Amino acid sequence: MPRRRQTEVFSLSFLDCISCGFGAVVLLFVIINAQVAARAKMASAEVMSETSRIDEEVLEGRKNLVRLRNSLKEEQDRRALAAAEIARMQELIAQLTADLKEGDSLAQKESIEQLRADIRQLEESNKRLAFRNAPPEPTTGQRIRAFAGEGNRQYLTGIRMGGSHVLILVDGSGSMLGRNFVNVVRFRSMPDAEKRKAPKWRQAVRSVEWLLTQMQPAQQVQVVVFNEKPVRFFGEGSGWTSLREKDKVDRTLARLRQFVPGKGTSLINAFAEISELEPQPDNVFLITDGLPTQGDQPPPEVEEVQAQKRVKYMVDAIRSLPRKLPMNILLLPMDGDPEAAGYFWQMAYTSGGAMLTIAEDWP
Repeated sequence: MPRRRQTEVFSLSFLDCISCGFGAVVLLFVIINAQVAARAKMASAEVMSETSRIDEEVLEGRKNLVRLRNSLKEEQDRRALAAAEIARMQELIAQLTADLKEGDSLAQKESIEQLRADIRQLEESNKRLAFRNAPPEPTTGQRIRAFAGEGNRQYLTGIRMGGSHVLILVDGSGSMLGRNFVNVVRFRSMPDAEKRKAPKWRQAVRSVEWLLTQMQPAQQVQVVVFNEKPVRFFGEGSGWTSLREKDKVDRTLARLRQFVPGKGTSLINAFAEISELEPQPDNVFLITDGLPTQGDQPPPEVEEVQAQKRVKYMVDAIRSLPRKLPMNILLLPMDGDPEAAGYFWQMAYTSGGAMLTIAEDWP
């Protein structure tokens, strides 16, 4: 009788299965470990970027703090010198007064009066220094016009409102009817009365009125609305108008409210209007919403302007600007035009002006 074959538990097939399972576990561990390492590197990069940004903000804050401290120290030193000079003058007056009692003379009287006048001048200077260090109180100043917005707001900007001749350029193209392409198309099909009521265009008109309220009566101003061609709003062919001419300013604002936005945007033609003014402006405010859609001449036929052409039109317009002319940009952002903010910021920065991206409820 043949002997029964013995069964072995650890056969070759069993060992193969064990090896395959172990290999699968090792492979899974390698894949998971690689993903964890990649995610860790990504998170570390984000943390480093955020840390660098915070470090830059802290450094900039420290620089500003040092500037403020230096400015405060200079003012304190000036006040201390003025106070010391006043004290010295008072001692000298007391000494001369005592001498005057012993021997009265005309020369001594004149000397005392001169010293008293010097003291009054120093006291006035000291008061001016103290006033400069005091926080400003809300006041209407010498403004000719008043502007009431919605709610109580305070504005902190880097825009310089000065200048003897201020030019306000207002974009009056069709894109000023809406903040996105759908709204622009919708308003284009409406009557002119409805186009004038477009929220974006009404905001541009209110921005012009707000700018006029921030200027001084002695300043000369001109408002130019442009699309394909620029149009002066203080009378055809006229130059500058003083803000003291309240009736004329009111008529200009009323005329601006009746303007109907339309057509394309030629920024280079708007800038060409600067050289036509005499004398030249020393401060410019530009209210617009995006890159121009035309050059100095309208396109031969209606077609969608590609982004590269719009950038070219913008670069050509920037090159046509006079040098050392501050350009202050009030940008009403248009959806789908992401490059506009960068180019307008560059224009404002290189010219010594400032750029603001306006919120929908401003001013």
